[in-house]
Amino acid sequence: MKIDDLLSRADDETLQALLDGPALRLIMLLDPGWATPSQLRRLVIDLHTPHGLLKSSESRSLLFDLLKPKEAKALARILEISENSADTYRYIKSCRLRQGSEREKALFDFFELVPPQAGIEQETPAVEEASCGYPLFEHQRRAVRQVQQALLEARRRVVLHMPTGAGKTRTAMNVIAEHLREKEPSVVVWLAHSEELCEQAASEFLRAWAYLGNRKINLYRFWGNRQIDAEQVQDGLIVAGLSKLYNAARSRIQIISTLGRKTSLVIMDEAHSAVADTYRLILDALVVHHPTTGLLGLTATPGRTWVDIDIDKELADFFDRRKVTLQIPGYQNPVNFLVAQGYLASVDYRPLFYDGGMELTEQDLRRIRESLDIPDSILKQLAEDEKRNLKIVTEIETLANRHRRILVFAATTGHSNLLATVLRARGYHAYSVLGSTPSREREHIIKCYMQDSSDVRIICNYGVLTTGFDAPRTSAAVIARPTKSLVLYSQMIGRAIRGPKAGGNESAEIVTIVDYNLPGFRNIADAFNHWEDIWE
Repeated sequence: MKIDDLLSRADDETLQALLDGPALRLIMLLDPGWATPSQLRRLVIDLHTPHGLLKSSESRSLLFDLLKPKEAKALARILEISENSADTYRYIKSCRLRQGSEREKALFDFFELVPPQAGIEQETPAVEEASCGYPLFEHQRRAVRQVQQALLEARRRVVLHMPTGAGKTRTAMNVIAEHLREKEPSVVVWLAHSEELCEQAASEFLRAWAYLGNRKINLYRFWGNRQIDAEQVQDGLIVAGLSKLYNAARSRIQIISTLGRKTSLVIMDEAHSAVADTYRLILDALVVHHPTTGLLGLTATPGRTWVDIDIDKELADFFDRRKVTLQIPGYQNPVNFLVAQGYLASVDYRPLFYDGGMELTEQDLRRIRESLDIPDSILKQLAEDEKRNLKIVTEIETLANRHRRILVFAATTGHSNLLATVLRARGYHAYSVLGSTPSREREHIIKCYMQDSSDVRIICNYGVLTTGFDAPRTSAAVIARPTKSLVLYSQMIGRAIRGPKAGGNESAEIVTIVDYNLPGFRNIADAFNHWEDIWE
């Protein structure tokens, strides 16, 4: 039996008893013809709901009076009240119904109602954890505080030194967000030397400001084909490609001077490049002539060379020898902490020795010693060494038995193309990515490489995928390009060592081709502390 059907038996007096008297009289005064039986029944249901009518002892009693004798007895049996009762109606009316009891469920079932879900009313706790949409770990928060303090002192310059995978960008975005909240309006400039790094910074800022921001501001993209009007820039973050800004400044010096007047903080990504002539011009225009403008450098390798102490000191001096280094209690080197916590993979660094037929003359050796990196002529000879290439391809095929995504860092552009061609002929999905590779083609290759599939995919590259390339599935890398640059070496291996907490792998392999008489490196942990004495 349904409540609606039962109410159809009610006379006006019963319906009015189920309604609020004063409210009903006011309704009648407004419209005397409104109170028809059907209108009253609808109002009763709307106001009380069928469940509410049965839960209230008063309305329930009125409804029970509408039951026919057989229905009343049937209900009594359902409610487990003796059928021999002299007055069935009196007993079913006096029956006590405890909320949530089996008797109440039986009553609802009799009137074809589904028992309401029992709402669990909980008192709000005295202590409740509040979630954070863009959190930092304690060691990152400590680094933020140290950076902020440094930006208030002396010439307002500091380098944030954090290893690959430690969250430099996320930490820096917290510094930027707080800076923009405190200074309104204000302009922050983020400088990076590749389009990939620029897009990475822009995307991360939009994500960070959605949680940390306190107003609507602009993100200005100034790289590739994108343009900005320096005069119209008012409040927000400019992400600029260094080459783009440098060329703009050379053609119209007022662009950089205008930005300099408006900027209050400059972020230099890959800060080890800050004292290069091209970048120094931009930083001088934005910072040197504006003593209240802060300069924050970001790097995993706070030096430019391996052996030239004068060049490394120049970098340290440019930042007033102020460096905030990630510190983890209980760990001498934060790289070890990141591995232990799963942010970096546990890496097997393995050398592949090659003592080939290339004879280095005294002139070659002198050029190697005097150059910042291995001369191009020697790299070209290595790239053309057939036995060396055979050893490299064999090693890559061995890695392909254990890894699904492999990066190969070649010695030259031709070397990258050669290795990719041979690997493709051997049946692998292998590609070559160079600086000259068209943007759309490069994006397609990287997209295919990053797809979730079980087949082996390999990218050979030269001078492209050392920074701004984030493919956490990569679990192996072959360093077939000798280098004297600890910075470059760290960047290359950094592409393949993302840990499980960073979407990567628990373990990784880095195979470095060690050529006779040429310099080399061992691992990223050694690189992290290499320049400490320069900054003291």
